[in-house]
Amino acid sequence: MTKLKQFDALKLFDFEESNFHLTVHGQNYYELVYIYKGSGIHEINNNSLAYNAGDLFVISPDDQHNFKIEKRTRVIAIKFTDDYFSNSNHWTQQNQTINKPIAIMNNKILKEIKLDFNPEIRKILRNTIDNILLYNSVGSLSTSPLVFHQILSIFGIIIETMTKMLLFGINDFPAKELLISYIHQHIYEPKQIQIKQIAAHFNIAPTYFSTYFKRNFDMGYRDYLTAYKITLIDKRLTSGLFTFRQIADEFGFNDESHFSHFYKNSKGVSPSAYSRSKK
Repeated sequence: MTKLKQFDALKLFDFEESNFHLTVHGQNYYELVYIYKGSGIHEINNNSLAYNAGDLFVISPDDQHNFKIEKRTRVIAIKFTDDYFSNSNHWTQQNQTINKPIAIMNNKILKEIKLDFNPEIRKILRNTIDNILLYNSVGSLSTSPLVFHQILSIFGIIIETMTKMLLFGINDFPAKELLISYIHQHIYEPKQIQIKQIAAHFNIAPTYFSTYFKRNFDMGYRDYLTAYKITLIDKRLTSGLFTFRQIADEFGFNDESHFSHFYKNSKGVSPSAYSRSKK
């Protein structure tokens, strides 16, 4: 008897044929076999089970099986080893799903940003909702383990999408004082206070940063940077100890013209006019 071997933790096989390409065989992996279409006989451990489209079979390493195809058959086989379920990353993801439905429901970002599902995930979500609707017509939703896991899978979809959108870590956003301290410390380094950079520094989602800042400081992030820079620049202009060139270099402007343009756009007067008014 042939003994098939698989060393990858998970593989998906999708095949359609009129004559099964194997004889009776065993394997060193587990397998979920879904009959997508067709009919015939599934022989497993000396048992003959008629199959039709929609049937599902479970096969373990201790089993021996074979298919006798009567009507051309399409099979979807999900093959996995012990390693697939012993992988700590999967359990971390599952625990995250199981333990956090309420936290996810209360996550403020989900009220401010629409989740961006890709077409495949959107289809999976639709199918999951259809599954729940279908079960509702035949049984009690609240007591069904099947429905429970269908709903759990929706949270799994949310978590996976949030991860891809870099929307985790938001609830651990730094205290306002730490954020302001960082901004003030790096105000002379434009690249360090770009949204992408500051979000990476605090391990948060760049897509959420501006929303968070405005809600907590009652003004936009760029408006705050501008106001703080103007405050510092005004002090230098008032002191009369700095040239426009020195100020431009200190705050990372390309040149004096760039600095003057920024200042006039922000205050409505040129830096030279402001300096004269303070003498």
